[in-house]
Amino acid sequence: MSRSTDPDFFRLLSDNYRRLVGQPLVPDTVPANERAAWLYEAAPFGILAHDTQADPVFVYGNLRAQEIFGYRWDELTALPSRLSAEAPERSERQAFLEQVTAHGFVTNYRGIRIAKSGTRFWIEHVTVWQLTDENGVYRGQAALLPEVKPL
Repeated sequence: MSRSTDPDFFRLLSDNYRRLVGQPLVPDTVPANERAAWLYEAAPFGILAHDTQADPVFVYGNLRAQEIFGYRWDELTALPSRLSAEAPERSERQAFLEQVTAHGFVTNYRGIRIAKSGTRFWIEHVTVWQLTDENGVYRGQAALLPEVKPL
């Protein structure tokens, strides 16, 4: 099964989001057995997640995130997440991710990102949160991108 609609990975994303942010990631009106598919296929916001490697790689990007960044699933899930920001923005991005590590989540982030095509754009009102499994093992970080604006 692809991680795109894997119920265990969905639980990792959604349970941590609810615990840390205090809100559901997917509306409660979506039937429980359809939530992973809704998040991947129909969510009006982008969702990205990266792993715990020294140079983290994206392990998840819903269809909206793929559209925003211009990558297919197989391309996105092979991309080091730092490459979603231009070099001048990378130190700012890294400082932000360290805040997430220290606090569990951060909301209302704004930053410049770059698509596969080279187009630069703003991501705004972003929430980034830690992904910790049921045993307390750190699995990475995820981001909800509700708003994207051209530069």
